[in-house]
Amino acid sequence: MKRRNLLRGALAAGLTAPAIAALTAARTDVDQALSPGIPQDLADLEAAAESYGYGYHGQAPTRVLADLVTDFTTLSPLLTVPQPAPVRARLCRTAGQMAGMTAIVLHDLGSRRESRAWFATAARAAAESGDPQLHAWVLAREAMVPLNYGAPKAAADLADQARHAAGTLPTAAAVLAAAVAARAYALNHQSEQARQALTAADALMDRLPASERSDTWLTYGEQKHHVHLSHAFTTLGDTRRARESQQRALELSAPTSTMTRTLLTIDGAACSHHDGDTEQACRRTVAALTALPVDYRTGLVRRRALDLYEAIPAQHHREPAVRELRDVVAG
Repeated sequence: MKRRNLLRGALAAGLTAPAIAALTAARTDVDQALSPGIPQDLADLEAAAESYGYGYHGQAPTRVLADLVTDFTTLSPLLTVPQPAPVRARLCRTAGQMAGMTAIVLHDLGSRRESRAWFATAARAAAESGDPQLHAWVLAREAMVPLNYGAPKAAADLADQARHAAGTLPTAAAVLAAAVAARAYALNHQSEQARQALTAADALMDRLPASERSDTWLTYGEQKHHVHLSHAFTTLGDTRRARESQQRALELSAPTSTMTRTLLTIDGAACSHHDGDTEQACRRTVAALTALPVDYRTGLVRRRALDLYEAIPAQHHREPAVRELRDVVAG
């Protein structure tokens, strides 16, 4: 009777803030009785993880990083209290996704040590979630840290672990793992293994269900596939196929995909160098780097440009275009 009178009094003035608070309290009491132990904001956190999967969308990587980590920290108190097994699995899956995406941003910013630490957290969360595809995705993504920063053998080892974890089903993680393995083999001068992995990646991609083909960090779309093919074929010296993939990836990339479009441009420049036009390669890379916002001129983009510079024989390092590339990369 007391609650009824309180509600009537609160609602007498309409749906004011005190009235809404009273209604919320009543609903929350029953919610907790119906679903003991289920965090009310779990669905919100899952939706947030899905939203982050769509990438930067023109935002500075540091801003995305700050938002991601802020939401990630809200998982901690939920994971420290007992939960029903299905809820615990969902929480761990969301934690694995968010930690993995945090690691991706740190990788892109060039913070390798921090990226590896976050991937380790993501792997533990993925393992506890019981989702083998998430675990495979984390391993494949982690492989891109040594892949892009000068350790192709370590990258190949991680990619092989990811391929084993993913199994033979056509999943986003399985295609990603095969594509990353191909790039690592190519960088490690294992051309035959690289081409075999590319064939496997293409075969898996052909069978990949539509539900896993969207363009996000957590799935694997056609654009992403051609980004990986571009780098693999560029490294193999197959410039014709590399340029085909570069063109297709650019067609599928949004104008706001600043980092991806720049990496594709540098791949194209590396193809020009391979085909004998080193001056054009340097000028294209310099133009791409200087057009970038300052926040994007570090980490992965700088590393890829440096790879091109280091591939140019020393006898050409005094040429104006090559010196300009060196100065831009150093700056």
